[in-house]
Amino acid sequence: MKSVVVTDPPRASIEDAARLGEYGVATVHEAAGRVGYLGPRLRPALAGARIGGTAVTVLCWPGDNLMIHVAVEQCREGDVLVVATNSPSTDGLFGELFATALQRRGVRGVILACGVRDVAELQEMSFPAWSAAVSAQGSVKATAGAVNVPVVIEGQLIRPGDVIVADDDGVAYVPRAEVPAVLELSAARAAKEEASRQAFRNGELGLDRYGLRERLDEFGITYVSYEDYRGEEESS
Repeated sequence: MKSVVVTDPPRASIEDAARLGEYGVATVHEAAGRVGYLGPRLRPALAGARIGGTAVTVLCWPGDNLMIHVAVEQCREGDVLVVATNSPSTDGLFGELFATALQRRGVRGVILACGVRDVAELQEMSFPAWSAAVSAQGSVKATAGAVNVPVVIEGQLIRPGDVIVADDDGVAYVPRAEVPAVLELSAARAAKEEASRQAFRNGELGLDRYGLRERLDEFGITYVSYEDYRGEEESS
């Protein structure tokens, strides 16, 4: 691994990132074609948080948070810090002191492929963090990694400047070049869901709204009365 800090990489629009964050992970993931989701392992330390921001990426060695210290200087308002390790690690590389520094710089949250600690303090200061583990295990500052290079988390390749969306459902990313298109698709999906929401409030069933009723025969689904069903059970 080449130890490098890439300064001022191109970023997606901060405003577009914030708007994607408002739509939420499920909507953005579906709108993007069901891609970009980082999986169920990354869970929030702060329930109810919903963010959208631009990625500043960090590649650390397991148990070593040196490069997070280096990366803080590269963060600016509207960013999300994305921390990966070059081999699996659950150590708590990030905690309250890092969050204090990032919050001062306007960073919207942190995504950790490793562990987080100081959870109570993070909740008190309302700093959003998503991680693969919660661990009090400490770290050293001894080995150089890299900042603002492509990183892989849960099989997904994230580049600096991509948009990160995170909420209680998990974390997703949108490649920088695809942000405008995904934003438009997310808006259309949100409008469609709102129309369905109103229809369901008015009593319409999903069977009818989604055209499923006429397809039940295709699925092999039949309706039988309780008496007939019990009769079939008793005769079998």
